[in-house]
Order: sequence, then structure tokens, then C-alpha cells
Amino acid sequence: MNAGKECRIVLTRTLPGPVIELFHNSCSCLVNPDERTWGREEILRQVREHAADALLVMAMDRIDAGLIEALPDTVRVIATFSVGHDHIDFAAARARGIAVLSTPDVLSDAVADLGMLLLLGAARRAFEAMRLIYGRTWTGWSPTQMIGRDVSGGRLGIVGMGRIGRAIARRARHGFGMEMHYHNRTRLAAGLEDGATFHARLDDLLPLSDFLMLAAPATPDTRGLLNARSIDKLPNGAVVANVSRGDLVDDEALIAALGSGRVMAAGLDVFNGEPAIHEGYLGLPNLFLQPHQGSSTIETRLPMGTLLLDSVARVRAGETVANRLA
Repeated sequence: MNAGKECRIVLTRTLPGPVIELFHNSCSCLVNPDERTWGREEILRQVREHAADALLVMAMDRIDAGLIEALPDTVRVIATFSVGHDHIDFAAARARGIAVLSTPDVLSDAVADLGMLLLLGAARRAFEAMRLIYGRTWTGWSPTQMIGRDVSGGRLGIVGMGRIGRAIARRARHGFGMEMHYHNRTRLAAGLEDGATFHARLDDLLPLSDFLMLAAPATPDTRGLLNARSIDKLPNGAVVANVSRGDLVDDEALIAALGSGRVMAAGLDVFNGEPAIHEGYLGLPNLFLQPHQGSSTIETRLPMGTLLLDSVARVRAGETVANRLA
């Protein structure tokens, strides 16, 4: 459904070419023209000046109660260009009668692909190997060069078996023959488990996780989930990957474990306080890092934009949409 020319949307960041073209063809848009993140006052100023019906935000925007309470009455929708939504205060949005939308499903495959890349890059020491090439220090093949770990046939523990976790599990089990284990708030229906073993307690999952994938949302219960205590329960030399949120990880604990070899390697796409990254990570060779790239394909970003445009139009028309969070 087209959002209609009468719809006015403020976007806190520009989007890839085909996506932003879709927005401009569908509604009246005001778009942040550069890579500078708008603060609260700038967002409010742009929304007021544009008399916006909807505010489209990114995962790095902090849409807290104070900002929501200050939004003009014209704003009826806050849409986040992400599946994560911990940056938005739902209670404040409900109190104002503002709908909150996200982009579930359409980015699950892209993030799952990147999750497997993180596992493989970390397990096969990809960063160290690339440094040999680009640093012109490679002296030729040897049987002791860059010994890593086989992902194929390994035991993978997934924390968070939502859409993204299940997409990772499919790839790991059917593509790499991995033995699957998972921890979730609730057990999945049998038809969704696809052979994975459920562990109600995280402590029971960790000792079975030669490879550990964090794919859970950021909540008070999951913040700092990977800490010194939980790392100590992993098999020695485990590989860790994170495609969810940086605050699931205690950085100091993971850095110490990587430095000592207790954790062999880690693949990280998200960080506490990003784009700032804990300096301790940057001095370690046994990391494979990506700059929050999970959904960064045009095949994913275009459906994300289409979904939000359609949902904004439907909400404004008084219809129910499946991706409404509040």
C-alpha cells in the first residue's frame, strides 16, 4: 500500500539509493543529509518544522520518554529501521497513543548469513590471515600455519531462538552439520526446533557450546549475559559470536578471556557504545570484527523500507499491522 503524498515523514538518516527513492516517491520526506547522528533537539526541530506524521529512526537513535513526550501531536507513528527496539520507550509511546513499528522477518536471512560469517571468520582466524597478506609478512605455506577450528560438525549453542536465531540454526545444522543446542525464554514448538536441544538454563547450554552465538534481544535479563562467570562455563577454547546487541557482552571479561586463550576467538558485529569500540579489542589478533553489518544488503534494506512504508500507511488508515510493537 502506498503511504500517500499527504504523509509526511522525517528520517534521522538517509537510506540506500533505491530505498530513499521509494520513500520520496511515496510521501513527503525530510532526510538527515549526512552521517552525523541527530540529537534530541535536532530531531524535535525537524519533526516540528516538517509537521511530520511519522518519525523513522535508526537503532542508534535514543528515543526515550523525554523525546517522545516532547513530540508534536502530528506524530502518530515511530518506525525503526531495525528489528531491535530497545532504543525506544514503549511506555511513553503508548501514553501518547503513538504506534511503534519495526522490521521483523525481512532481515533475518541477512543477519543469519553474517552470523555464520562471524563464526567462520573467527574459527579460521581470518583477520590474522589477512594481516599476513596485507602486511607482506607471509613466508609461504606450512603445516603449522594459522591452525584454527572446524565449524563443521561442531556443537553450536544459540542464545535467543527468535527468527534470526532459527535462521542461523538452519544454516548451521543443514549447511555445516552442527549439533544444535539453544537457550530461550520459552521452548519452541516441536516443529520449529528442527532437531535442536532446548536448555531452560543458560548454565546448562554453555558447557555444550564449542561455538556460542548470541542472538537474543537486549533486555534487563540479557545485559551482561556473557561475563566472566558464564565464560568460565564454556568449553576451553570456545568461539563466540554476537549478532544481537553489544550490551549482552561484558567487554572486560571477553577481552581477558581472548587474551588468555580461554576463548579461542570471537566474531562481533555489535558493540557497547558503538561506533566507539573498547580499545582492548583493537589490540587482539583473535577477533573477526564487522561494523554492525547484519542487514547490510540491498536485497534486505529495500524490503525493510517497503515494509515500514506500507505499515505507516496502514496504521494511519486505522488498520492492524503485524510489525506493530506498541
